[in-house]
Amino acid sequence: MELMTIWRAINVFAFWYHGNELVFDFEGLNLKRIKWVSQEEGKVKGKSLKIPEKVDAVFFDVGNTLLRPHPSWEAVTLEVMEKFGYTASEEQLMKGMIAADRYYEERYAADDSFWGNESDTSEMWTELYVRALEEIGVDGDRKLIARAIYDRFGSGDKWRTYPDVEPVLQRLKTAGMRLALVSNWDSRLAKICFDMGLWRYLDSVLSSASIGLVKPDPRIFHVACDRLKVKPENVIHVGDLYYADILGAESAGIFPVMIDRSGLCKTSGIPVIHDLYELLELLSLENKGA
Repeated sequence: MELMTIWRAINVFAFWYHGNELVFDFEGLNLKRIKWVSQEEGKVKGKSLKIPEKVDAVFFDVGNTLLRPHPSWEAVTLEVMEKFGYTASEEQLMKGMIAADRYYEERYAADDSFWGNESDTSEMWTELYVRALEEIGVDGDRKLIARAIYDRFGSGDKWRTYPDVEPVLQRLKTAGMRLALVSNWDSRLAKICFDMGLWRYLDSVLSSASIGLVKPDPRIFHVACDRLKVKPENVIHVGDLYYADILGAESAGIFPVMIDRSGLCKTSGIPVIHDLYELLELLSLENKGA
């Protein structure tokens, strides 16, 4: 298991273990998002969710839902560092990754609006890599190297789909469903999808930085509905974050499905799948023809 996956699993466990409240505290970090993602306050609390009888479209989040860094966050970071004459041990990379994750959580908890434009998004990622490089021990021009890492992740060859992604997207297309990505991501998302060949499955790609709307704002989901010419009540959205994906989709009138690839999610009242093949089961498509 790669280091980033381990660290994400720690965060996911803390998030769900405490009743869907993000109360994870690492070295004094106490996140403000507690009040945002509490299932006690969530709109899906206590609802008996029933899958729509008619599903015309499926929307997907991207990171940790469809895509993951290739070969890993640590490997790409090290690759770029070595071009600037630096190297790092696995332990140093772990420390850098933890520092990066801590910075992101602090920034996201304080104000997630940086996802709404390319300038703020790229600045956030650059500063995140600066923090990681500082923790790793890089003493050169950290901002220059950080920007190079950010640029490297703008290429499709530094991302891979999970094994279930393309077979399931193909099955959904064969069944006549329209497909869109709705993600808090920088404006390079469409290019990444094109580089990876995902364009052949997708009807639309919406990144928050490209349209100026950030999940869980229901308007980003409504824009996707308008582009695909579908009604919210006939759409399913699949994502891995309760705050952005589940509450966002539900507030837009869209049926939400949580994907928990780590297998650590502990919740009720929300449909939870562990891979996309289970989405086909949810849609009763696993054994049916087109």
